[in-house]
Amino acid sequence: MKVFKFGGASVKDAAGVRNLAKIVRTQGQTAMVVISAMGKTTNALEDLVRAYTHHRTNEVQKHFGLIRSYHNSVLSELSGDFSRVHQTFAQLEAYLSKPSTAAHDDIYDQIVSLGEVLSTQIVAAYLAQTGLPTEWLDARQLIRTDTNFREGQVDWNETNRRIYQVVTGKSIKVTQGFIGQTPDGRTTTLGREGSDYSAAIFAYCLNAESVTIWKDVPGVLNADPKWFDDTVLLDKLTYQDAIELAYYGATVIHPKTIKPLQNKSIPLYVRSFLKPDAPGTVIGNSEGHLQTPSFIFKIKQVLISLHPNDFSFIAEDNLSRIFGRFAQAGVKINLMQNTAISFSVVVDNNPDRVPALLAQLKQDFRVSYNDGLELITIRYYNQNTIDRVLIHKKLLLEQKSRYTVQLVVKDLG
Repeated sequence: MKVFKFGGASVKDAAGVRNLAKIVRTQGQTAMVVISAMGKTTNALEDLVRAYTHHRTNEVQKHFGLIRSYHNSVLSELSGDFSRVHQTFAQLEAYLSKPSTAAHDDIYDQIVSLGEVLSTQIVAAYLAQTGLPTEWLDARQLIRTDTNFREGQVDWNETNRRIYQVVTGKSIKVTQGFIGQTPDGRTTTLGREGSDYSAAIFAYCLNAESVTIWKDVPGVLNADPKWFDDTVLLDKLTYQDAIELAYYGATVIHPKTIKPLQNKSIPLYVRSFLKPDAPGTVIGNSEGHLQTPSFIFKIKQVLISLHPNDFSFIAEDNLSRIFGRFAQAGVKINLMQNTAISFSVVVDNNPDRVPALLAQLKQDFRVSYNDGLELITIRYYNQNTIDRVLIHKKLLLEQKSRYTVQLVVKDLG
């Protein structure tokens, strides 16, 4: 069995759904098809969560109406039995009509997860209408996680057992990326952009022939074309290089995706749904490292520097306390650097998490920070590549290893 993963851009409208059906019909009639929420639905659902948790009733109705209207506009151009879609909207409306006492991240997962549910219900109904043998599967019943909402940790043994038992036959299986379920039946999500990871989970458990991620780019490029001119298509990558690029923030692949595939030597293809006959990029057990420098740009970064209030150094006991604060706040560190009397980190400027983290850190440390920064990572760098990205930038922090350099910069433009 092959596993296909389609992101939100590939199913953002009715034309995208029809294109997905064409790709599946020609390239994967026995595939497991893992799909993200349509278009920018996840962002819209996050807006809905904020309104709901802040008890802004009028805003809740506004956001809910926009999300439903968007999906109905897609349905109006497709044919199929969309009763499941209407049932899901009814369930969401009922959930929003009642106040919730659950924690914010729990509420987030119950609401935001429905983006993937809706998209797969639409796609499965359309595929069935076109005559393709199609089975809709609920990933919440297949992927078992712990109760770490918004970053669920997979119970691999139970997940493997469930997938192995349920996924049988030769029909096209349509299921959701990004979501799972706790042992007590509450929905969890696997981390933002986690649908790639879901595809890898299914592939691992099914001993899949391959995984293909269908994107709106021709494959893995050495830089994001939004930020960089003259990008180069990388026709093949080792698992190690792919893991490193994803870890440092290359958005084409979710960081957790590669390892399950590497463990079973399952090749990963990144191909364009706009040009489905093009070969794209293959990630696998190839020999040698990249010859082309790769650039990763992360914007909206915060540089946080911590200094002891007393006469102590930044030693193991302080570091343990610091990492505990970050873990408790659910904030990931993108770069860290320490001296005897300071510890600096770079993180995404998440407005839901960073202010609370700073308040916690100020209880133990003197805290200074700069926001509005960029973090630039160059894999297989040289001085020319560094000079190129520093034009009109002020360099605040630099960290080098043998193959990788990271630069924290402020735009002077």
